[in-house]
Amino acid sequence: MSILINQYTRLLVQGITGRDGSFHALKMREYGTLVVGGTSPGKGGSTVDGIPVFNTMYEAIEQTKANASIIFVPARYAADAIMEAADAGIELIICISEGIPTLDVIKAYRFTQLKGAMLIGPNCPGLISPERSLAGILPGSIFKKGNIGVISRSGTLTYEIVYHLTAHGMGQSTAIGMGGDPVVGLYFRELLEMFQNDPETEAIVMIGEIGGNAEELAAKYIQEHVTKPVVAFIAGQSAPPGKQMGHAGAIISGNSGSAKEKITALAEAGIQIAQEPSEVPLLLKGVISR
Repeated sequence: MSILINQYTRLLVQGITGRDGSFHALKMREYGTLVVGGTSPGKGGSTVDGIPVFNTMYEAIEQTKANASIIFVPARYAADAIMEAADAGIELIICISEGIPTLDVIKAYRFTQLKGAMLIGPNCPGLISPERSLAGILPGSIFKKGNIGVISRSGTLTYEIVYHLTAHGMGQSTAIGMGGDPVVGLYFRELLEMFQNDPETEAIVMIGEIGGNAEELAAKYIQEHVTKPVVAFIAGQSAPPGKQMGHAGAIISGNSGSAKEKITALAEAGIQIAQEPSEVPLLLKGVISR
């Protein structure tokens, strides 16, 4: 098994006629994803290398029976795209777009919750269930089918740590880049629960970074509810307070959100913490063999 996506996921690409949308639609299809269509207002009836284009999500879902969508539209339209997908009945929405105003994300995320949809992102690389389905911009070649679940706030760190996992023969059940904005959809707690309930996932890698308190809350949840081994890596250990480091959400504010606080909370929950990305598979081997 895997979580969220598999070989049966039927994916729509919102913004498919744009540069990024068309490029990644073909990359995802090449990987094996069932890319069943896309949307681009005013361009309905056309195709992108054989993939049908529709004017609206309502029309696209009616014609394709899609259950997931991925968004490649400019930031000023992205919140509306999220809400259109949720209103049309999409179950899983992945928003790649970055630079969306936080208040717009809050409104769109709340709307998806009211509609019973799940949101990943925005400003995220998406997710992959190796050898089954790719919904995002992740480099599929470094992933390998296996039983390690990966949850990450950072796209590039996901790639680096997955590279090390694969090099050590440790494949992945599903890998998810949640996004680095101050407000995103599915986060550590929800994804940890999914991996805990997934019979194929044997262990979990959690990649965090400075800013917010998501890792501290995740540590508490793991301590109380997760029985599978967890290894964590926290980025930004040398970041100065008050300075944004890369992601909009990666900023230490006052006395909260520091790497030290996160590492302390995770360690107190009994979670193994890697000091370098390359240590993750070594620590995993240790906790899995116990």
